[in-house]
Amino acid sequence: MIITPTNTQPMPGTFSQLYIQVIFAVKGRENLIENHWKNELHKYMAGIIKGKEQKSIIINGMPDHIHAFIGLKPSIAISDLVRDLKNNSSNFINENKFVKGKFQWQEGFGAFSYSHSHIEKVYNYILNQEEHHRVKTFREEYIDFLKKYEIEHSEKYIFDWIE
Repeated sequence: MIITPTNTQPMPGTFSQLYIQVIFAVKGRENLIENHWKNELHKYMAGIIKGKEQKSIIINGMPDHIHAFIGLKPSIAISDLVRDLKNNSSNFINENKFVKGKFQWQEGFGAFSYSHSHIEKVYNYILNQEEHHRVKTFREEYIDFLKKYEIEHSEKYIFDWIE
């Protein structure tokens, strides 16, 4: 027998904190996120996460991708949170006409978990994205994550790469 929960609220006495780094890319891996509005985007995304009753630890990225470090509670599925984050933020970008044409995120995302003892290290990694990408491409970074976490993958299903 399969029991389907009737609501998404955790049971009384349920305590948890899951630390997840989510990574996703601009459609076509285009360099569309510009410095003069990226902070507005990051703040807006943090607001979406907070509005879903989750904890935004840090959001940063590069012109072609985003890293979001989130304290996730069991009241929401990661895929639902990322779907809402991508949909709402792309609407925000389009409504503000930050880019010519229609802005979209690529399908899919990476999600990687961490223990409480890794918070500072992950925070600093995300904070220093610009420095990190001086020596490593997004493709190299992303594939390194997949290998580090031993995630089976086929490169043909990983983002559309523009090199």
